[in-house]
Amino acid sequence: MHFNQDKERIIQEFVPGQQITLCHIIANPGEVLYTKLGLDPQVDYTRSAIGVLTVIPYESAVIAADIAMKSSGAEIGFVDRFTGTLIITGSVSSVEAAFTAIREYFTTKLHYICCDVTKT
Repeated sequence: MHFNQDKERIIQEFVPGQQITLCHIIANPGEVLYTKLGLDPQVDYTRSAIGVLTVIPYESAVIAADIAMKSSGAEIGFVDRFTGTLIITGSVSSVEAAFTAIREYFTTKLHYICCDVTKT
């Protein structure tokens, strides 16, 4: 077996930064989406929203959840410190207020890079 000593070996690693990678509001989702996500089925679906946020490092989702609860009337539907996922529910305005507060804190205090809030 011939080994070429002139070959350069490159090792690539993924080094996550500090960033909010997804910040999306689903306005007026149907009951089916709530059910599939395992969220509270007793919600008034005509005046509700689901907010989905992902953050790196993953543990930061806990901080985002705390800010969401303290800054608005939004409720925590799901938070996972192992994937960086946060799902919040509430009125469209409460989910928007939560995301605004989260983005403000993460950009000014933690110096994260934050994506724009999107909405469907």
